[in-house]
Amino acid sequence: MKQSKIEGFEDLIVWQLAIDLAASVYTAWETSRDFSFRDQVQRAAVSISSNIAEGYERDSNADFIRFLYYAKGSCGEIRSQLHLARRVRLLTDQTATAMIEEARLLSRKLGAYIKVRETKFS
Repeated sequence: MKQSKIEGFEDLIVWQLAIDLAASVYTAWETSRDFSFRDQVQRAAVSISSNIAEGYERDSNADFIRFLYYAKGSCGEIRSQLHLARRVRLLTDQTATAMIEEARLLSRKLGAYIKVRETKFS
């Protein structure tokens, strides 16, 4: 679904993908008894969409780009945590692989969006 005008951060594809990833993480860990690890993974997942939203609401393109980089960094954090979760069998290989791919896609899209913001909005 392509929109001609972005009216809020909710219209950004990267934010929508970040919400999807966070929902996947919450669902995968809803029965986990490893509360510390679950909390860390969930906070990292939530930080992606939160940074996109916070940066969007700032008054400068430079601030928005900075927060997009924070969101991209959190994608790396999530991937690292998912690899560990798979290795210690907190997640099945299939579940971890699917979420790692979600995070990779989101990271690529964030990178592309950052380039757009740096070249067309500066």
